Amino acid sequence: MSAIDLVVTDLDGTLWDADERIHERSLAALRELETRSVPLLVATGRRPRSAAAGLAREGLTPPAVLLDGAIGKDLATGRVFHEAGFAPADAVRVLDAFESAGLSPCAYVSRPDADVVVGPQPSSSPRHLDFVGRWLAFGDVREVAQSERVLAFGIVGRDSASLWEVAATVGEVAEAAVARDPFFGGATLMVRPPGISKWEGVLAFCDEQGLDAGRVLALGDGENDVELLTGAAVAVVVRDGCEAALALADHVIEPAATGGWGAVLDLC
Repeated sequence: MSAIDLVVTDLDGTLWDADERIHERSLAALRELETRSVPLLVATGRRPRSAAAGLAREGLTPPAVLLDGAIGKDLATGRVFHEAGFAPADAVRVLDAFESAGLSPCAYVSRPDADVVVGPQPSSSPRHLDFVGRWLAFGDVREVAQSERVLAFGIVGRDSASLWEVAATVGEVAEAAVARDPFFGGATLMVRPPGISKWEGVLAFCDEQGLDAGRVLALGDGENDVELLTGAAVAVVVRDGCEAALALADHVIEPAATGGWGAVLDLC
């Protein structure tokens, strides 16, 4: 019997490269895990529709922890197994922190017709906003913060200095992570409800599925993977990952573009 009950993987820079391509070696490893009946859980900062679209190109529909732990969803059925939104008062305080730094964030919501709400002059990269496409709505972000369940706030594809300024000021009411962004360039800041991380989503999934959270192998590369790698029994980090992630590594693998993810088969 495998010593691992669950494999949890980040996407960007870990499972797939900057062009959302999964190497053939990694795909073969994914198929072998399924043959071995080792469950797979994705854990990513991406929103649900974005993660699902990239995975579906390879016929993959795993359960996933999304928005750095704010929501957990089975991508095959749409069933939500975990969700944690901001209380309105906390959402407003987070928005105040962004605006004090001269930034206008994306508000991540769960609407039938939109994933992201932005104001008239959003601070995220135009490439990111184009990528959100038809799931992007323009509106009054403050009104959204006061009246809707905001799952996370974020700015994508921007120079990191101003993002760190915001991250340093929201600690009392939120969890914040600034991570390099291999997909859009620069850095991305995600601010999620207090106490929420990828690892919290993993714990919710393990509890629901009757899996042993002490037998998790996790793969990641970024600052937003730190809690995940800390909680996992086996921490696997991409060689070009951030220093904080590499410091937690039990094993180091080669980058996604070369199929480093395939080494997971030797670790299960």
